[in-house]
Amino acid sequence: MAFEVLKGLLLAWGALAVYFMNEGPLGAALAAGFLAFGAWALWLTRRRAARVALAVALLGVAAWLLTLAPSHEREWRPEVAVMPRAFVDGDRVRITGVRNFDYRSQDDFTVRYQEREVRLSHLVALDFFLSYWRPGPVGHTFLSFVFDDAPPLTISIETRPEVGETFDPLGSLFRKFELIYVVGEERDLVRVRTNYRDEEVYLYRLRTSAENARRLFLVYLERINELADRAEFYHLLSNSCTINIVRYANRLGRTGGFDPRHLLNGWSDRYLYDAGVLDPGLSFDELRARAHINNAAHAAGDGADFSTRIRASAPVMAP
Repeated sequence: MAFEVLKGLLLAWGALAVYFMNEGPLGAALAAGFLAFGAWALWLTRRRAARVALAVALLGVAAWLLTLAPSHEREWRPEVAVMPRAFVDGDRVRITGVRNFDYRSQDDFTVRYQEREVRLSHLVALDFFLSYWRPGPVGHTFLSFVFDDAPPLTISIETRPEVGETFDPLGSLFRKFELIYVVGEERDLVRVRTNYRDEEVYLYRLRTSAENARRLFLVYLERINELADRAEFYHLLSNSCTINIVRYANRLGRTGGFDPRHLLNGWSDRYLYDAGVLDPGLSFDELRARAHINNAAHAAGDGADFSTRIRASAPVMAP
């Protein structure tokens, strides 16, 4: 039975790969043909030559995938057109390519990339965002680094879609999207989700020391510069938002192994609560209710105090 399941998974993988090689009606037709031939070769005929042909086809698809290389030279959507870069000089950190768009609607905005300078010694806390574009066990997670002398700085690990592309989690398994660490202001990266994309967004203060927050910030800055120097592919299972957050937490001393909620990240706040990383003084249901910031974000609008207002009732203890 397990072998039959494995054969089915391999066939499904091959059909999906063929689809994403072409997409559109042609890709769908080719994938359907590949699937039909594979089903015939595996289950409906005894001809050894058919199975050999299918194996060769699968190897050909795998070889084709390995020839695909990530690139910085594509026609990017404006939201991901600029790769940020960080310059660390002792206590001072200067970051270029910080996104701070002005939105009139989800698709109508003024493009604005800026430069920010912050000081490591003034990084005092770390906030965790969980955003849902639809109800279910999958969402998007990202972090804000909180300073006591400057607005928070948000870093979101995302796909880098080209003009005309939208995120497809299955496509990310087949080298479809490059990776970017979007650095921006909360009135952009948070507000576009709450006020324009109608995503449900939750904000939590993580129980960690300022020193750990600074160490994590430096890890992020290192990765930002690595990506600016060398493009990488986004991969849902190995190079995505929550997986990378967990990977960096491991580097900083996190204990414990893999948890399914690392992939089903719509439940990541429950995972953090169970791990003792969120406020233990409230029940999880009460904490989650307070963490929902959409109403506060709508009320704040594009005000300069956006970050302060979304934290007014959220569970963000004083640093």
